[in-house]
Amino acid sequence: MSDDDQLNHFNQRGEAHMVDVGDKTVTQRTAVAEGYIQMQADTLQRILQSGHKKGDVLGVARIAGVMAAKKTSELIPLCHPLALTHVDIQLNADEKSQRVHCVAEVKTAGQTGVEMEALTAVQITLLTIYDMCKAMDRGMSMKDIGLVSKAGGKSGDWHKPLA
Repeated sequence: MSDDDQLNHFNQRGEAHMVDVGDKTVTQRTAVAEGYIQMQADTLQRILQSGHKKGDVLGVARIAGVMAAKKTSELIPLCHPLALTHVDIQLNADEKSQRVHCVAEVKTAGQTGVEMEALTAVQITLLTIYDMCKAMDRGMSMKDIGLVSKAGGKSGDWHKPLA
C-alpha cells in the first residue's frame, strides 16, 4: 500500500484531523459523480409533465445540487472549503426504467480534489426529488451513487472501471 492509499484523515496519534494541503500544487481539478432515483411510472410522468403541485421538480433539484456542492465542507467534517469554478447537474429521465439519472460535474483550481463535492451534489439532487415527490411515492430509492471520474492533482486521473 502506497502513502497515497493510507487513511490520511488520522494523525500519528490516531486522531481525526483535517489534512494539510498547504504545500500541494494548485491544479485544475474535476470530478464527475452519478446516481439515480427509482420511482413508480406515475410519479415520473407527473414530474415530466410538470404536473406536480410543488412546481418544477427537476429544476429545483438541479439548484439544490449546485447549492450542496458549494456547502460540502459544512456537511462533511474534514472536507476543505473550496472555491468551486463550475458545477453542472444533468438530469435525464428514463421512462422505460422508471428513474431519473443524475450526473454532477464539479471543477476547481485548487490544492485538493472535488470528489466529495460531486458526490454530495448527486445525493442532494436525488434527495430533493424524493422530498418533492414523497407524498405520491414513498417507495422511491436512490441507487448506484458513486464517483465516475476525477482529474488533476498528484494522483492524476482516475476513471471508474467499466462493469
